[in-house]
Amino acid sequence: MRGTVCIIGGGLGGLFCGALLAKNGYEVTVLEKNATIGGGLQSFRRHGELWDTGMHVIGGMEEGGNIRSICQYLGIMDEIHIRAVDDCCTDSLYFAEDQRTYKMARGRGPFVDRLAEYFPEERSGIERYVDAIYKMTDAVDQFNLRPSDGGIKLFTKSEEFLLAADAFIAQYVSDPHLRSVLAYMNPLYGGRAGQTPAYIHAIISVLYINGTSRFVGGSQHTADLLARVITDHGGRVERGDAVEWIEVVERKVQYVRTSKGREYRADHYISAIHPCTMLRLMPESALPRSYRNRIDSIPNAYSAFLLYVKLKPCTFPYINHSEYYMTRYADIWKIDNESASWPLGFLMMTPPDENQGEWASKVLVTAPMRWAMVREWEATKSGHRGSEYAKWKEVQSQLLIDKIEEMHPGFRDCIELVETASPLTIRDYYGSKEGTISGFSKDCHNIALSQVPVVTKISNLLLTGQNNNLHGFCGVPLTAISTCEAIMGVNELINKINKCERKH
Repeated sequence: MRGTVCIIGGGLGGLFCGALLAKNGYEVTVLEKNATIGGGLQSFRRHGELWDTGMHVIGGMEEGGNIRSICQYLGIMDEIHIRAVDDCCTDSLYFAEDQRTYKMARGRGPFVDRLAEYFPEERSGIERYVDAIYKMTDAVDQFNLRPSDGGIKLFTKSEEFLLAADAFIAQYVSDPHLRSVLAYMNPLYGGRAGQTPAYIHAIISVLYINGTSRFVGGSQHTADLLARVITDHGGRVERGDAVEWIEVVERKVQYVRTSKGREYRADHYISAIHPCTMLRLMPESALPRSYRNRIDSIPNAYSAFLLYVKLKPCTFPYINHSEYYMTRYADIWKIDNESASWPLGFLMMTPPDENQGEWASKVLVTAPMRWAMVREWEATKSGHRGSEYAKWKEVQSQLLIDKIEEMHPGFRDCIELVETASPLTIRDYYGSKEGTISGFSKDCHNIALSQVPVVTKISNLLLTGQNNNLHGFCGVPLTAISTCEAIMGVNELINKINKCERKH
């Protein structure tokens, strides 16, 4: 045994760290506050349907993809149930302003050709833009699973890395509509005009151009596979027991104590929960006030309102790609504008079932939402928020359904029942500050806020998850590698993953 590791939080980051370390000879214990592990990978069953708590559009799982390589190394790739979206239409983007729909194609060349069909006068700019995002992404060692000295060293990259994403796009194309079309994935990474770094936009865009997939039959299965890797290698995954205290003495964690009164001691500790939540679990003297103030001051990316629609049988077709709705072209960078009416946009998908046929059984909608919209209920608990909150949620549901009707006339007639979740639900269930779905907001003007190091000022405490470097099903596993290598040694894990990939 190489040492003991206690991981706080059994979400995507905690489980990937646990699986990678357990496979490499560490005795791992994962502590999850909820009865179900997985964080954003969790699924729940209601009204006879299996629902994912998050909307998972998965990049990096194509042949040779970075996340596929990690899953192959862990020995779970063949058991992950995914379905690739259609090559000819990976995403569709509808603008209510002119009732126009744009369809994206998979692959670097087809992506350019498709956009050039809509904007023929911009072909040269589109080609240069695509070349630029691929060049930027190719320069990131972590994304490409290349050995390095750790992390994303932005200061050694080109100046474009730290441009605002909207300014970066504007360098290559002049048509304002095309600029908005190229930025359509903003809701996936909390994009903000003049703030979100270009490298975030580039990495997410390249992932989507290379091809995306969906979980079949729910995302929970993947969380369970990661937990199995941990237990098969002698580790433990404890559910329903929240960490309530982290005892720190002289900048070293001595133990963590849970809600059930249990104490866990280890050589290394990894916090896979929101850093602001973690800080509330330890003595104020554990970390310098400047560090605490810095973490507390970082803005969070926006949250979301989730709409779960169960459909009447054989009434609405299964659509093998995601659909984006935007009110106006100019709104693509104003998703969380406080002066704008809600919703400005949303992402909609029909999650695939096992043996998926012609008809969809359900629809999942994720609509970005500001925390300010639920602030009046922020002191309440789930199930005790009152009738006004219930009425408010019903109003928001109908606003979203009205928008879906624009894209799919007759959609209302297909609805059997509707469930909802608000930013309050996301905050309470995931422990994420202000219900953020993308972690800390990234700021090109203050790169320190864009990269919270996995190493802390507590000698045996590390961080992982969507608040470090990149978020999502691609970003979080890559950050998990950085966290694990802070324990194992730089490039040890990367080299092992690459050696396994060569065998495949």
